[in-house]
Amino acid sequence: MEPIIGLALGEVDCRINFQNDVDDLRKRVAVLKRRRNDRVAELLTVDDLEKQVKEEVEGWIEDARKVIEIEMPDIEEQVQNVSSWSRGNLGRRVRQKIQEVREIYDRGSFPEGLVIERSPAIGITLPTENMVGEVNVKEKIWEYLMGHEVGIIGVCGIGGVGKTTVMKHIHNELLNEASRFEKVVWFTVSHPLNVFRLQDDIAMAMKKSLSDCWDELSRASRLMEAMKKAKYALILDDVWDKFTLHRIGIPEPTMENGCKIVITSRSIDVCNYLKCKVVKVPPLPEQESLNLFLDKVGRDVLRIPNLEKILKLMVVECAGLPLAIVVIAGSMRGVQDIFDWRNALRELRQCVVYTEKDSEDEIFKRLKFSYDRLPNSTIQECFLYCSLHPEDWEIGRQDLIEAWICEGIVEKLRSRREMHDKGNAILNRLLNCCLLEEAYAKACVKMHDVVRDMALRIKSTGSGRFMVKARMRLTKIPNEDEWNEDLDKVSLMKNEISYIPQNMSPKCLMLSTLILEGNKGLRQISECFFANMPLLKFLDLSGSGIEVLPNSICNLENLTALILCGCQRLVGMPSLSKLKALKKLDLDGAGLCEAPKGIEMLENLEYLDLSCPNLRVLPEGKISKLFRLQCLRKRGIFPTELRGEEVARLEMLEWFEGRFDWLKDCSSFVRKLNHFRRPSHYFIKVGGTDRDMEGHFWKFNNNDLPKQVILSRCNIGEEDELVLPDDVQDLRIEHYGAAGDISVFQKDFTQLRTCALEGCRRIGCVVSLSSSSSTSSIVMNNLEVLTLKDLIGLRDVVKVEKTRGSLAPTISPLIFSNLKQLTISFCSKLKKLFPCELVQVQGLQNLELIEVDDCRGMEEIIGWEEEEEGNQTTTPILIPFPKLRILKLKSLVELKRICPERGVMVCESLNSINIHLCSKVKRIPLCLGRENGQPLPAVKSICIFNPKKWWESLEWENPDDKIVLLPFLKFEKE
Repeated sequence: MEPIIGLALGEVDCRINFQNDVDDLRKRVAVLKRRRNDRVAELLTVDDLEKQVKEEVEGWIEDARKVIEIEMPDIEEQVQNVSSWSRGNLGRRVRQKIQEVREIYDRGSFPEGLVIERSPAIGITLPTENMVGEVNVKEKIWEYLMGHEVGIIGVCGIGGVGKTTVMKHIHNELLNEASRFEKVVWFTVSHPLNVFRLQDDIAMAMKKSLSDCWDELSRASRLMEAMKKAKYALILDDVWDKFTLHRIGIPEPTMENGCKIVITSRSIDVCNYLKCKVVKVPPLPEQESLNLFLDKVGRDVLRIPNLEKILKLMVVECAGLPLAIVVIAGSMRGVQDIFDWRNALRELRQCVVYTEKDSEDEIFKRLKFSYDRLPNSTIQECFLYCSLHPEDWEIGRQDLIEAWICEGIVEKLRSRREMHDKGNAILNRLLNCCLLEEAYAKACVKMHDVVRDMALRIKSTGSGRFMVKARMRLTKIPNEDEWNEDLDKVSLMKNEISYIPQNMSPKCLMLSTLILEGNKGLRQISECFFANMPLLKFLDLSGSGIEVLPNSICNLENLTALILCGCQRLVGMPSLSKLKALKKLDLDGAGLCEAPKGIEMLENLEYLDLSCPNLRVLPEGKISKLFRLQCLRKRGIFPTELRGEEVARLEMLEWFEGRFDWLKDCSSFVRKLNHFRRPSHYFIKVGGTDRDMEGHFWKFNNNDLPKQVILSRCNIGEEDELVLPDDVQDLRIEHYGAAGDISVFQKDFTQLRTCALEGCRRIGCVVSLSSSSSTSSIVMNNLEVLTLKDLIGLRDVVKVEKTRGSLAPTISPLIFSNLKQLTISFCSKLKKLFPCELVQVQGLQNLELIEVDDCRGMEEIIGWEEEEEGNQTTTPILIPFPKLRILKLKSLVELKRICPERGVMVCESLNSINIHLCSKVKRIPLCLGRENGQPLPAVKSICIFNPKKWWESLEWENPDDKIVLLPFLKFEKE
């Protein structure tokens, strides 16, 4: 009787003190939020690259976040709607949450600090090419590095002979010598020597700061002290100028400090000046030259009758220079007619006649042969344009193509997409000819420094000359006498120019391109500066400190591109109404607070980026007048005035990126799109707060999924009807507030590839199937990635409803048939991941990754009906996951089983298992594949964050598998 009375009194107490408890919880959550914010702020002040955040700190911040951003809003909503009869139940939950918040708060003290020392890295692996012919050289350099007699090694040879290639291989092998060197670092020095930049690069590698040192001497002293404490191998590539090590701040290598320095240089004088032990890199022998040539041109050319003799003669003309061999072979790739080969040999001989051996002409003239063989002047001009960028600079492919389009190098075609296709074809041609190299996951290209030297030499004489002084740390603009009348393009990008004389007005009557990008200290340009540049077409001031554009810009009537992206200080610019030829205006990240005046008069404008963070108002009616607009981008964290109907009037629009405040604007935009002229790329954001905008727009450049929509804090179904493009490929819905399940999954989005739902607290299921309807499964047929996060009301991923008196609905085997990745986290009411019906039709055949994290209510991964599981037969139920590679189960405290007692998951491709705090699981029902009775596990990694005794007590479908997997087992926590 007493327990019953106690329960009753507790119920009464919860009701009476309900409001006090709620207020107490609110105060505790507010205090927890302040502590969480303090911890995050502390972490932001940690600028030591050798420190990393403790895992327990990351876990605590995440626990606090869930209480503050997920659980407390849910309780507040229930408090608003609670009845007097329900106060007892909710009151008990509030008291439990008070105790939980108290415990989380106490855990957040971290008296021993928030960070720990990061495991030291000796260096980073550099990308390398196959090394040919330099084996003996490599062995000699390695002997000096491992010995004690030589401290400084000079690797010397003409440009293109392979110095950098051999040293990259040596650099990567030195990374395995942690017992000998604490640091292995690589720096490209280039010409002319920039002492400040080299000092900055070395300081960064040594994890030191020179920000408070303003002169060369004090910076060298700071570096010297830091480097004396480290045992390093320092590689300085492409050194042209003489200097002393002490001028930079580099200690002399000695037998006592064990340090080594290697420089590569074209000049033996530089090597001797630095007292190097010189190792010369000789040209390749004839047979190795021939093998390299055949590797690059394709060995199928040997099938061409009578070609072998001509081929060998052409290789001889390459003079054993690997770069020349690669580039010339690239230019001949695909040539099948022996007449073309014979003619090419004649032209190559004419190029190299009278060339002095071991001179720079020896490589330049051979490289120019490949340039001359480019099929037309357009491709040649595109190639030469790349030399405007700094040495060793990684150039974004799309940025480069956009510049070609604006300059008029790529011819005008029917659409911007066709012009980009043309530009990519040109880039691929230059890559195939080996005149350019791929960089940064193929999103960028770069020029070999010798190839760039050749391009600049071509444009150093005659009409249409270039003046290129990029990334040379210039503080002053070149003198006026250097600006010759016949200049075509000038690049002063990535310098430190801060001042242009007020009376400076270079007479450059033929100048078409001026690039001042990245001069952050350049605040103003005089009115007369552009006065004698009547043919200027391309003006790039991006990333400069410019505050107000001079009025004289209005007189540049031939200007086709004005690039001002990243000009954060820019607050004013004159009316643009006279710039009738302007085709591109890029204001991304500019500091403007209002749209430029006269923008509606730019009748030839094709590309407009108005993504200014402070631009709040976009005057009505101006955008719709730009009827030739192909690309429109309007981002920014502040609400905008983009109107759907106005944007929809742009009939030539191919590329759209922007945010609509209301669903009705998005729907209006989509309804009015011309079906045959729909944008090929779009990123549409609807709704959301200022904070929600940050971090999304980077995804727009994903070429794999160029059609993306984000719906944030929209009550779908409660406002105007939602209309989305039916070719959307990437859909993200966050903080969806309406009751019920998501109606958009009833649409026919047959091209949908990725879908993410986050913070949609009232969603009960993602896909609902009934015996009368299964239309929503159509959306899921082509889906490849599904992410579900913070869906606290989610009970089913796929809900199978049986109506009274009917058979269970038939699930199409196509549902989730293309799904590759499934990630679910913080869905506390979800009890099972997959229903048995979905597994039975084998709808998950392409699934590669399953990750379930912190779903506290989940009891089983694959659900099974009780009557089916209770069947008396003992025949195993085979559940095939033929492509599953990664299985991650984390913090599933109620998880009891992965599949039914008789179930066996057949996972022959599985290579990674991660189980984290799933202590109630007693059986691992995995079949890893067998051959002749022996297990053949693909598993390479098993990470367990459970006690070791839990692992030892696990039951496996086949006990032998447990033994075979032991070598791959790693316990993260005992």
